[in-house]
Amino acid sequence: MAITAAMVKELREMTGAGMMDCKKALNETNGNMEEAVEFLRKNGQAKAEKKASRIAAEGLCTIVSKDDQTAAVVEVNSETDFVAKNETFQEFVKAVAVQAVNSDASDLEAFMEEAWNEDASKTVKDALVEKVAVIGENLKIRRFEKVVAAHGCVATYVHGGGRIGVIVEADSDVVNDAVKEAMVNIAMQVAALNPKYVSRDEISEEYIAHEKEILLAQIMNDPKESQKPEKVINGMIEGRVSKELKEICLVDQVYVKAEDGKQTVAKYLDQVSKDAGCKVAVKRFVRFETGEGLEKKQEDFAAEVAAQMGAM
Repeated sequence: MAITAAMVKELREMTGAGMMDCKKALNETNGNMEEAVEFLRKNGQAKAEKKASRIAAEGLCTIVSKDDQTAAVVEVNSETDFVAKNETFQEFVKAVAVQAVNSDASDLEAFMEEAWNEDASKTVKDALVEKVAVIGENLKIRRFEKVVAAHGCVATYVHGGGRIGVIVEADSDVVNDAVKEAMVNIAMQVAALNPKYVSRDEISEEYIAHEKEILLAQIMNDPKESQKPEKVINGMIEGRVSKELKEICLVDQVYVKAEDGKQTVAKYLDQVSKDAGCKVAVKRFVRFETGEGLEKKQEDFAAEVAAQMGAM
């Protein structure tokens, strides 16, 4: 029986197995879909299907640099921290980062359909499914971002063995060791204090107006503060907004390595610019933190043991 691409696609969607594995299974079973599923199950290649619903909120962020101007960061999730420390998993995440730094994909969907860098007969998705079968946990390539510096350089920093990954893009006429070191320091700043913007210029008027609206509502709901004069209330709102912006804007933050504990990142960049003999600025940054925004599985080993004992 002739095996069609549609049959391979159907089997792949049913089992989560790799494209080539599905094709082989259909050839071995003369196109019988049920027997092909059984063939994949017996060979351990349909494991991924059962694990796809499990929460994958652990894992690693890894960065690969191609040169001083190109770098990519990826986040690949696993179910447990134990697997995140596994050498096989770590090598796979590194391979995904290599894929990303050489990729022209504009989104994750396109990235997953690219030919896998280590075996062009597979896609990135195929490689992921196969790794799920090998490791025995649900794995997920959650996101990636490639940064190419048009005028300057990129600097990278990975914190906590892969818990946080940061790429900073610098805009500078001069790229020397001092500038590179300064950008690594900035990347460490981003990792530590988690700013949302480079500067206030990136923040929309709508955002600020919304924050002021929330602060006004908070004040009016306070019996004491709501009785203050309008001029005082407006001053309170402006002060609180300014404080918030200092926390979320990179250049307004206090530089983590400041000896006096007061120097801002903006002032630090001014000093770097003076030493370099040109304007050195942060154009943008990317910060990935493993599992941020994901629900983490709560393990209750006592309940698990009790349940197993009850089933015996």
